[in-house]
Amino acid sequence: MLDRIRIVLINTTHPGNIGSVARAMKTMGLAELYLVNPEQYPHPKAVEMASNAGDVLADAVVVDSLEQAIGDCSLVIGTSARSRKIPWPLLAPREMAERIKQEPSSHRTAILFSQEQSGLTNEELQRCHIHIQIPANPAYSSLNLAAAVQVIAYELRVASLDQPAVVDEWDYRPATANEMERFFEHLEEVMQQIQFLKPEAPRKLMTRLRRLYFRARPDEMEMNILRGMLTAIQTSLQKK
Repeated sequence: MLDRIRIVLINTTHPGNIGSVARAMKTMGLAELYLVNPEQYPHPKAVEMASNAGDVLADAVVVDSLEQAIGDCSLVIGTSARSRKIPWPLLAPREMAERIKQEPSSHRTAILFSQEQSGLTNEELQRCHIHIQIPANPAYSSLNLAAAVQVIAYELRVASLDQPAVVDEWDYRPATANEMERFFEHLEEVMQQIQFLKPEAPRKLMTRLRRLYFRARPDEMEMNILRGMLTAIQTSLQKK
């Protein structure tokens, strides 16, 4: 279970936090770390704070965009401390760990953490199937980055030590994050062509459709069917 989980840090500002996250990950058996546009990395402070988790740090993958970090993942989870105007499926860390446990061993999961001073942006959160919230003290809910990763990593570790969950094998793998994103771009294009979506007054339509399809989690074949339907609509429009 743990070997198919990817921790993704976005725009981390302090290199020491990257090292501390690597240490938090290793103590709980996680090893796959992706860094999206870190402000200072590589950096001696990251190595210092990693302590004996230098191997996790050395293997960290640095990428330029979130899409590069999650493109091959079939389940994307975002950490969020704020409620949203449009609610999204929301789990506590323990529930999240159990949810990941249900995923077949061939599926990769990415868990996103924002830079230290602010939460994930709306755009980043809309790339996620599920949001998670750590139920901290409401009077003082501020967790530093490494502490937040440690809480999540601990719950994943505990879930991995339990008896493996029974998973029903599916005939096709889930659509990846990249495939979902291409579908959303195609869907938006077609809805504009049929004038169902008006760019000057979108009214959060795409956000709600993202939520709908992320809840449904279409598989590879279902995604091909949906894309085929959209292409057929465009072909029909061209004949008029």
